[in-house]
Amino acid sequence: MKVLLKIGGTLLDENEPRERLARQIADAARQVSLVVVHGGGWQMTRYLSAHGISSQFVNGLRVTTPEVLDAVVKVIAGSVNRQLTVTLNRAGGRAVGISGIDAGLVEAEEMDPALGSVGRVTQANPALLDALLAGGFLPVVACVAGGRDGRIYNVNADQMAVACAAALGADKLIFLTDVEGVLDTGRRLLSHVTLERSQSLIAEGIATGGMLAKLNAAATALRQGVPEVRIAAGNAEGVVGRILSGENIGTRLSDQEVCAQ
Repeated sequence: MKVLLKIGGTLLDENEPRERLARQIADAARQVSLVVVHGGGWQMTRYLSAHGISSQFVNGLRVTTPEVLDAVVKVIAGSVNRQLTVTLNRAGGRAVGISGIDAGLVEAEEMDPALGSVGRVTQANPALLDALLAGGFLPVVACVAGGRDGRIYNVNADQMAVACAAALGADKLIFLTDVEGVLDTGRRLLSHVTLERSQSLIAEGIATGGMLAKLNAAATALRQGVPEVRIAAGNAEGVVGRILSGENIGTRLSDQEVCAQ
C-alpha cells in the first residue's frame, strides 16, 4: 500500500509533538510505502517577523516577494525539512529530505503576478519517489517547486501533497492537522464526507479558512484518482497507526456514499 502523509507546520514546531509523530511515521514506513509532505507556515511567519519582513496573505496564500522566497528556501526546504528528517532518522526511519525541485518531482508556474513567486502545480513526476521507496527510504518533501522558466516557487503544502499523492498512485492521502476533522454546523465531527457533500460544506459557508483549503485539496485528490483522503488531528494518540489499521478516526473523504452515520 502507498500512503502520502501531509503534516501541518504547527505539528512540527515543538520537539515533543514532532518526536512523537516521528516514532509513529518510522514504524508505519516499515509496513507500507510512505511519503511525507510537510509545511512550515508558522515557522515562516516567525522567521520573517524576526527579520523585519511583514507577512501578507491573499486568499490564504502568502505573497512571496524575493525576500520571502529566500526565507521559504531557508526555512521550509531548509531548517524545517532538515529537523524533521533528522528526527525521523533518530526514530529509526531511513528518511531522505527533498523538495519538489529535486529531479523535477513537482513543477509549477506562476499563479498570479500579484502573489509573486507563489506556484500553481502543473505536473508531478514520481520517479524520484519511486526510486527512494524501492530502496527502502522514507521521502520527506518540502513544499517548494521548480518551474520550466528556471524560477523557484512557493507551493501550498496541501496542493503539493495532492500532486505527489496522485502522481505516486497513493491508496491513501492523510492530512494531519490541528483539528479533529471536518465538523458540521453543530460543531460535531463528520466521520465520512463524500465529494459532493464536501462541496456543499464549502458552498454553505460551513467549511472556512484552513478546512476549506483542506476540502478543496481533498476534492482535487479524489478527482485525480486517489481513492481515500483522511483528515485527522495529528496530536491524537497513535493517530498514524490507527488510521492505517482501518480505525475510523477523524474524517474520511471519498467519492462514494457509505452507511449512514
